Amino acid sequence: MTGPDTPVADHPAGHDDAAVVAASLDRPEAFAELYNRYAADIHRYVTRRLGDSAADDITAETFLTAFRARGRYDLSRANARPWLYGIAANLVGGRRRAEVRALNALARTGHDPVAESWVDHADDRVAAQAAHGPLAGALASLPARDRHVLLLVAWADLSYQEVAEALSIPVGTVRSRLNRARRKVRQALGGTDPTLVHDLAPEVAGNG
Repeated sequence: MTGPDTPVADHPAGHDDAAVVAASLDRPEAFAELYNRYAADIHRYVTRRLGDSAADDITAETFLTAFRARGRYDLSRANARPWLYGIAANLVGGRRRAEVRALNALARTGHDPVAESWVDHADDRVAAQAAHGPLAGALASLPARDRHVLLLVAWADLSYQEVAEALSIPVGTVRSRLNRARRKVRQALGGTDPTLVHDLAPEVAGNG
């Protein structure tokens, strides 16, 4: 397999991911195509949540877990991206204490290695917004399940339906958790609507 910075293959996202998974059941090496398509995205998402030091390991573990579970993949779902993000989110959840510690440290002191990783990627406006103490504190205060939904929409750019697939929950639950998370973040920021929250408004995000 190539590294996470390898350019994604010239295939539309999800165009034939299920076919790749199916092919890998007989030819395991075929699964590398999914890595080539999505590893860079997964790596960026994990970096934003846990920093550079954890991103390599969790990205590798995401694809190893997916490879081992490929026989249970629902081949009616052409796009494997939500499935992969769901695995990554679960793995990030296993380090939720580290994530919350990092967010609280950023909120308290304005300095944390994870925050530095965000700032390093500050060309992304959402990541740049996250490198602010009040917002970090608001994210830390969220229940893990609500933070997963919020950041899968904001940082992974998944639709509500894709988040539902990733986390194996109903779309209605995605909506309720997202609304609750947005409300708490807004309250923590004194009613302001930062980029992170604004991007999550249904009329802006385009998630129906």
